[in-house]
Amino acid sequence: MDSSILNHRLISERYFFPRPSQLDRPFWVDCDGARLACCYHECNSNAKTLVFFHGNGEIVADYQGDFSLLFDQMGYNLFLAEFRGYGASSGQPQLGRMLDDVATILDAIDQPQENLILFGRSVGSLFAIKGLESHPNVSGLILESAIANMMERLLLRVSPSELGVSLDELQKTVVQQLDIKRLVESYSGATLILHTQNDGLINVRHAQQLAAWAGENSMLEIFSQGDHNSIMTENFHEYFRLISNFLDSL
Repeated sequence: MDSSILNHRLISERYFFPRPSQLDRPFWVDCDGARLACCYHECNSNAKTLVFFHGNGEIVADYQGDFSLLFDQMGYNLFLAEFRGYGASSGQPQLGRMLDDVATILDAIDQPQENLILFGRSVGSLFAIKGLESHPNVSGLILESAIANMMERLLLRVSPSELGVSLDELQKTVVQQLDIKRLVESYSGATLILHTQNDGLINVRHAQQLAAWAGENSMLEIFSQGDHNSIMTENFHEYFRLISNFLDSL
């Protein structure tokens, strides 16, 4: 299948909502045709590093304050990954290329796989899961408000005919580029899945499906408070308690 389908202009325009920003002392990652303005908060060179992929409409700068400080206090390094066209990065947000960027981002951190923990929020979950393809031995995986079915999300905003392909061709391309089920099922490490039952953007069944695929190595927490964009703030203490306990268990 032609993976360039996922770089189609209509997917970029309808699915991604980048914001520009300035960033002090970015950690630059050079990818094919783009330079990504990531950020690396290193508190201890011997500590594990949490690699965070943010949600749509968000940027690295949104997570440089209290979020970064909390992980510093927990004793973990935090690498904030940026997307093409977001923040101070160059390029355009094209799904296929963004998925291809993940291995380059993880390699740029220059740490053993066992020292990395992947954390994806919302659309960022796609990239965290993609990381399992090139780095299957990462220490842990955290998925918050995550996506279990990328095809479903794409069909909400584009039709295969608009992309010049059939439904079957699009499905095969999606699975070829990101087989979520296979990657989550085959990952042997621990997985923490956080979601709220009130998520009106990504239904809680996505979290339940991911937990089923992850099996006995997973922990699923479904909050009764908050929605897709307030899950962290509405459940602040429990949210970070669960993450802290999970990280310390790795």
